[in-house]
Formats: sequence, structure tokens, C-alpha cells
Amino acid sequence: MHHRSLFLFILATVGVLGFALGQSSLAEGIGRAAEPASEQAASEMVSGLPDFIPLVKRCGPSVVNISSKQGYGLGPQDFGAEDGLPEDSPLYDFFRRFFGEEGGPLPEDGEQGRSLGSGFILSPDGYILTNAHVVEAADEIIVRMSDRREFVAQVIGADERSDIALLKIEAADLPAVELGDSSAIEVGEWVLAIGSPFGFEHSATAGIISAKGRSLPSENYVPFIQTDVAINPGNSGGPLFDLSGRVVGVNSQIYSRTGGFMGLSFAIPIDVAIDVVEQLKEKGRVSRGWLGVLVQDVTRDLAEPFGLVHPTGALVSQVLPNSPAEKAGLRAGDIILTFDGIDVPTSSNLPPLVGVTKVDVTVEVELLRHGERRTVAVTLAELPEDEMTSIQSGNGSAPAANRLGLVVTEVPDDQRELLALEEGGVLVDRVETGPAERAGLRAGDLILNFHDEQVRDLAQFERLVDTAPAGESVAVLVQRGDGRMFYALRLPPE
Repeated sequence: MHHRSLFLFILATVGVLGFALGQSSLAEGIGRAAEPASEQAASEMVSGLPDFIPLVKRCGPSVVNISSKQGYGLGPQDFGAEDGLPEDSPLYDFFRRFFGEEGGPLPEDGEQGRSLGSGFILSPDGYILTNAHVVEAADEIIVRMSDRREFVAQVIGADERSDIALLKIEAADLPAVELGDSSAIEVGEWVLAIGSPFGFEHSATAGIISAKGRSLPSENYVPFIQTDVAINPGNSGGPLFDLSGRVVGVNSQIYSRTGGFMGLSFAIPIDVAIDVVEQLKEKGRVSRGWLGVLVQDVTRDLAEPFGLVHPTGALVSQVLPNSPAEKAGLRAGDIILTFDGIDVPTSSNLPPLVGVTKVDVTVEVELLRHGERRTVAVTLAELPEDEMTSIQSGNGSAPAANRLGLVVTEVPDDQRELLALEEGGVLVDRVETGPAERAGLRAGDLILNFHDEQVRDLAQFERLVDTAPAGESVAVLVQRGDGRMFYALRLPPE
């Protein structure tokens, strides 16, 4: 029995050791199998990302650094303070221009201001594109190439509305960029920016297209490209490349509360920029199409009375006299749905569409009138120099708000009929910071009674507002959709 027990013990020991060794081998096998899989996954992850190295090497020499010197006068460095805005105001740092940041502090007595920006070479003979605000009021403009050569540049022309400037240097055989098609880019597409953020020349940053056709409060005539590319002061005027190395945009603005990149950057589409450049070359100025209407957004409350299932289009609140719109028969109360075959989902979409259209060109405008769709032909004229008569959206800069923070217009006849409003009242076109906003008034509201007096027309309403007692609360009767409600507005003190 002793020998038999010893034999069984030896067998059991060998079995345990064999199992342990088998488990160890299995674990090693799993480890060896997992290692190549992990490397393969990592390789696939890397291979799925674009390789920007060849793009930077090929396109970098076409990007230039721009230094501009200003005289002693006040410039964009006074942004906010010049307008009397406190630094904690949301308007102080909302969509501020790079130029205001790039300029830095005001120069000491006897010094000249100096700002840095970017640009890129359009043609081998020395034409360079940049932002208008980079070279604004400059006494001298110096263009520095990637090979450290420097040239003094001449401004061929600048267009403030599009923020595009065309420069010329005396040089030849320069490495020009290849232009792309900004209308063909897609949201989610990779893009690359090269420029001089904070003066660090030829810095490259990458990201994706976040949105297209953005209309910003500061610009009515540019359908901006929004990206998440890291753009900072000094990138202004630099190119935005697609993965093929073609320029699709000109970096121009950022949304920032700090002056630095916060994830929202905006570029001017290259198609818009080149149209401006060609006009600046040809005649030194830029002409734009003009329709001659003031428009506002169709709010949710306005959609139903106008026969719309959901809010869409640009509601015409006023047709300017002797304008193309008046000659074509457009009326207040018309809702513009398409312009030259392109949808107009909001009022802010209309100005850039009209602005890029050639003067004296006839286009078809589809609109909604009395609940019925109709198409009218409009021959555009040239946009007047006075922006007060240009196309304005609900986010436009004119006319100025009253002491309540309201911009109001007469009630369009069609809307008056739909709402069964026989007479009187004014339509709220825009609500800015002030008593009306704090009380809860919105664009599209109808004001029927103010401080216990019926509102007869626009002129009488403005007189009532101007003469209302300062610092007191007044009752305002507002119609919103089918309902009416009183709001209490406390007027600002003297």
C-alpha cells in the first residue's frame, strides 16, 4: 500500500504541474495573440487619420507673415472702451476682430502700433490675399516669406464688408497657392490652417468643418465657414486648406471671451474672397446685389398666422422705395422662401445670397403671400454705399433700438388681416438688452397698448416711449399669436 500511495501522489503532483504549465502556456499564447491584434488596431487607428506632413511641406512656402505699422491715432486696440462698453459686457468680447487682439496695448508716446497677421500668395507675380482689418490704417506693410525675405507691400484694394484685402509686392516666381471650391466642402471634412498665431510664423493647426453658411452679427454679406481649427490672434488672413492642399477659406474671426481660441473659428469662403479680389483688381471697389427689403425671422408664433407648418423664410417687414423689390411688386408681409433657386430658411440667409449676386441680373424669388406660393422675377440693383438702406436681417445693425431696447416697425397689412387687427399696433422687429428683454418681449410680438394709451402707429409709439416717466414701471399690452397679455416694463432712470 505504501508503494501504491507513493505512486498516486507522484501522478497527482505531475498532473497539477502539467495543468499549471498548460495554463501558463495558454496565457502566454493569449498574450502573444493579443499583442499583434493590439498593434494592428493601433495601426488602423493611425492610418485612419490624415497625414498633414506632406501638406505642410508643400503649402507652407505659400503662406506669408504680415506686419503693419500704424500712426499715432487711436485704432482697433480701443475696441470696447471707445464705445463706452465695460469689459464685462457680453458685447465687449463677442466676435471681436483679431486685429483688436493682435494690436496689443496702446503704444507709448512716440511709438507706432504694430500688428501681426497672415496672408497667402495668390499668384507668382506677387499678389497676396489677407484680411482688410490686418492692414487697416497701416502706414507701412511688410510681407515676410518663409525663406525670410521681406517685401514692402502696396494695398491694391480692401473691402470692409467682406474683410478682404489685396496686396501686391514686387517679386517673381513666388510659390502660389492652389484654389479650391468652398461650395464643395462638407461638414466633418478635415482642414488645415497655417499662419502666425501670436507672431509665431508658419504654425499649423488642424480640425474639421463644423458648419457652413454661418451668418454672424458683425457681417451680413459673408456665409462663413465654421471650423474647430485652433485659430488665434495672428492667424487672421491666413489660408484654410483642404486635404488636397487647396485653399477653401480665409481665416477671419473667432468666438472668444478671452481673446484666444475657444473652439469656434470662422473663415471667409474662398469663392467669396476671389470674387472680391477680382473686383478690386478690376475697379478698386466691390459692388453687390441689392434687393431693397428689410426682413425679419419668422417666429414660431408668426408661422401659423402666415399659413406655415413650421417657421421658415424671411418675412418682409418693409419694402424700400425705388428699390428692385418695389419694382418687382414685393410687399410687406411677403415671406421669401427661395432666392435664385436657393432655400432661405432664416432671414439671416438672405443678405449673403443677394450680396454675391451680380448687379443687373434677374433672379426668381419664391414667396408666400396670403398662404399661396408665387414666384416673381427681380432685377437686382447695386447695393448703396449707405448700409442703412441695405438688406437688414433681424440681427442687422439698423435702425437703432429705443430706450426700451426695442426696434419696431409698422404692422404689415397681410399680417394685420390674418390676425383680424383692424387698426393700430406696432410689430417688434428686434429685442436688445434692456427693459423689454427683461420683461420677456420677443421679436414678432405686436404692441397694442402702452402706458394706458392705444398704440395707433409707429411715430406715436415712439413718442409715447420717449415721454414715458423715467424709472417707473409701465404696462404694455402685447399680442403673441392668438393671445394677448400685459407686460410690466420698468423704464431706465435718467
